[in-house]
Parts: sequence; structure tokens; C-alpha cells
Amino acid sequence: MDLVQALHATDGAVAVVGAGGKKTTLYALADRLDRAVVTATVRIPIFDHAVDAVRVTSDPVAAVREERADGSLGLIPERERSDRYRGYDPATVDDLIAAHDGPVCIKADGARLREFKAPNDREPQIPTRTDVVVPIVSASVVGEPLDEGLVHRPERVVAVARAAGLDVSIGDPITAELVGTVLASPDGGLRGVPEGAVAIPLCNKVDDAEREGSARAIAAAFRRRHEERDDGRTDDRPHVSVPHVVLGRLIDGVVVDVVPVDAPE
Repeated sequence: MDLVQALHATDGAVAVVGAGGKKTTLYALADRLDRAVVTATVRIPIFDHAVDAVRVTSDPVAAVREERADGSLGLIPERERSDRYRGYDPATVDDLIAAHDGPVCIKADGARLREFKAPNDREPQIPTRTDVVVPIVSASVVGEPLDEGLVHRPERVVAVARAAGLDVSIGDPITAELVGTVLASPDGGLRGVPEGAVAIPLCNKVDDAEREGSARAIAAAFRRRHEERDDGRTDDRPHVSVPHVVLGRLIDGVVVDVVPVDAPE
């Protein structure tokens, strides 16, 4: 299965969240999709190299309607510093999604170059018209310490994991069970998924056999936690459809495998 198929990204709106490969995933999709728009609802490093053109504009709807080229287009509201752009508010990106008759790829979360995270109360910033949310984690974190070296806001990871019944503390070795549990939590990887959207978790940086084993263990833990939540639902948050977990090496645009989660109807 190729990357576009694996992420259900043919012509809809895809928002990437989490840590460990968001930008790489966006740029890989933009390179493979016809008339892709790349944008953000959070800060994003300068990405002119990754698309055919960039427009800095307060009116992305007008810009996408004026654009007639077949290549990829980056749309952002302003350049904040020499090394990064600001993002639009989610409502503006909703208008952009409605106006564009092609795929829209959105960076909707930040992680300060870490490899694993859990969102805070203000994250992620996902437009309501998003079709697919891709929570990302790097397979490289398994076995590493749960601290700020590789984890953005490790205290949030601990809080989400403990709420799910795991006995974990900052500094402990990161396990596949911990990663899969946080990814599957409605306060973790599945936080803010719009009603009607699907979530497709991505375990990135599957660079060798050891990391593939870690990624498969993460996917298994995710599926187990996802099924447990559906079986024992105690709140009114809706079920999030998750067709599969993708194992990938996005630096090369490679899908290593997909691991089914929800049984097909």
C-alpha cells in the first residue's frame, strides 16, 4: 500500500498531530498528491523547499481560487521569524477546505522537535472539516527514558497513561504499551478528532527490524486499548473510527505495513 492510500489522503483534508514526523509526512503527501495545499493552524518551519509555490496571505480562500497551477501550494498568513511561519486559525482553514476541490494537508500540532507527546488543553488545533487525523509517534522512543530529551511535555504523557491505569513516572523507560495507550486515548492521540473524521495513527522511523518490532507492539497496544474503550465506554465522547495503524519510514516515503484496527463493516 502506498502512502496516499494508507493515509486515505486522495482528495480530502488531512491533519497531522503528535510528534516524530509531522512535517516529513506533510511534505511526502504534497509530493504525491495533485494540487495539494499545505497549510497550518500552528507555527510551521519555512517549507518553501517542499512545495511548488508559497503564498503569504490573510485570505487563503481567494488565493486558492486564483491558483491555476497543477503543483502543490503552501498557504500561510505571515512569516513570524526568519525560520518559521505562523498558522491560520482553524475556522479559516475550514473555509479553505470548503473552497478547494483538492487535498489539503494541515500541520495542527507542535512538538518542539521531540519524538512523542500528549497534547495539553489547547491542543491540537484541528479544523472541523478535517477528514483524516494522523497522530504520529516515532518508533525510536521505545526503550528510551520518559523525559524531555525525546518527549514533549512528559508530564502530560504520564497523566494520560495513569488515567488509563498504567503505573508510570517521568524517567521510566518508554514501553510500547505506554505509547499505544497514549495514542489510543481521547486525551492523547485521538484528542480533538472531529465527528465523522477517521484517525490513522502512524508509527514513523521504522528504520530496522528492531524498530519494526517496537512499532508492531505499539500498534497491538493501540488496538487493545481502542477495543477496551469501546467495550467499556463511560462518557459521551463518540467512537473514533480507526481503520488501521500505519508503520512507516517517512523520510523515504515508505509504508512498511498497515495493521488493521477496526473491523470493516
